[in-house]
Amino acid sequence: MSVTPPTLPTPTATPADAAPSPADATRAVVQEFLAARLAGDTARLTALFADEVDWLLAENPAVPWIRPRSTAAECASQSAELMEHTVPEDARASVDAFLVDGVDAVLTGHLSGTVRATGRSFEGPFALRLTVEDGRITRHHLYENSLSIAEAVRDRTR
Repeated sequence: MSVTPPTLPTPTATPADAAPSPADATRAVVQEFLAARLAGDTARLTALFADEVDWLLAENPAVPWIRPRSTAAECASQSAELMEHTVPEDARASVDAFLVDGVDAVLTGHLSGTVRATGRSFEGPFALRLTVEDGRITRHHLYENSLSIAEAVRDRTR
């Protein structure tokens, strides 16, 4: 998967004995999440997700990787499931904005890919809202072009 990250601001220097601000801690966990996602590192992703996660991704029974999840292991496995069902060389994601407010982060951008079984592509904008508490992701809400993905999964011969 290819990801084009946004240009991020340089964190403000803090004294060595000062704890990072909630926003700095959130930013660091989200950056670690993106790196683990890009590397396909399920073990690292599992460690980043809380034991219970508020997961929101519009359920789509036709799309195998889009389903309800709530545990760290289930959430982390979404990345591997996506790669099983899509062509890794065709996967693209770009981040246009990375906004952090305390424990909440929102990323917006564009994603695209090709479904392995059908050879059909999908694309569209996305927004991802993450909440980080105690160094782990407790909320993962993804809004994406689910119609484009569903159409790419659908076999034209049916």
